[in-house]
Amino acid sequence: MTIQTAFAGLVAAITPLYDNREAANIAHLVMEHITGLGKLDRVFHKDSDLSAPQEAQYQQAMTALLEHRPVQHITGKSWFYGMELLVNEQVLIPRPETEELVEWILLDHPAQPAWRLLDIGTGSGCIPIALKKQWPAADMWAMDVSPSALAIATKNAGLQHTPIRFIPQDVLATDASKVLPSLNIIVSNPPYIRESERANMQEQVEAFEPSIALFVPDNDPLLFYRRIARLAKEKLEHGGKLYFEINEALGKEVVEMLEEEGFREAKLKQDMFGKDRMVRAVKK
Repeated sequence: MTIQTAFAGLVAAITPLYDNREAANIAHLVMEHITGLGKLDRVFHKDSDLSAPQEAQYQQAMTALLEHRPVQHITGKSWFYGMELLVNEQVLIPRPETEELVEWILLDHPAQPAWRLLDIGTGSGCIPIALKKQWPAADMWAMDVSPSALAIATKNAGLQHTPIRFIPQDVLATDASKVLPSLNIIVSNPPYIRESERANMQEQVEAFEPSIALFVPDNDPLLFYRRIARLAKEKLEHGGKLYFEINEALGKEVVEMLEEEGFREAKLKQDMFGKDRMVRAVKK
C-alpha cells in the first residue's frame, strides 16, 4: 500500500462520518503520525510503500476512527495556541474556544504582569502553559481533581519549558483554598454540560472524553461556577479578575450569580461563532 493509496482510502472510509474537508484534515494528521512526513514530503513520496508496521498502525487508526474515536487520541497530540500538547482519554482535548479565553486574558493585560494566576480544572494544562509562555515572570498555579490529568499536564509543562505548580485538589472540597496563596487572576473551564444535553453531543466527545470534566447535574448546572466564585472571593486580591468559559445557554445565569456573590463588572463575551462563551468579573 502506497502513501497516496493509504491517504485516499482513509478519506473514503471516514467521509460518511465527517464532511469532506474534515475527513481530509483527519487523514493528513493520521498519515503524518504514521509516516513522520509532513504534507509536502508525503506528496513527494506518494508512491512509496508503507512498511508492514506502518500498515498495521494504519489499520488500527482506521478502525479507531470508524469507532468515532477522536483523531487526537490516535496521534496522542493536540494543538493549542501554537503548541503541540500531549492528550489522552484522561483530559479534554483543547478547543479553539479555550484559546479565545486565553487571548482575552492576554489582551486585558498586555504588560505581561508578574502576577499569581490559578487555573482550576486544568486538564492537559493548556491554559496555564499558554499563559506562562506569554508571561514568563508570572507565578502559575493549576488545580485538578484527577491525578491522571495532572500527570499529562506536568509532562506538557516540561515539554514546553513552563514551570507551573500543579495541585491535586477537588475544588468542591471545603478545604480547597488552604494551599493557595493570594491571587491576581483565577481562570477556569469547569464542567458545564447538563446531563440532559448529553444525548445531543457528538459521539467522539461523549464516549471518549472524561465525563468528570464535562457534565453537571441538571438541577445545579452552576455548581462549579458558584464554588469557584466563592473561592475567588477568598483568594483574589482587591481588583483581581475571574475568567470563566461557560455553557452558551447559561451566560445570563452565570453573570447574575457573580453579581449576587458580590463581583462587579461581570461581562459576557461571545466566541468566534457568536455564542455566549466567556465571562469575566472583578473582585470588589
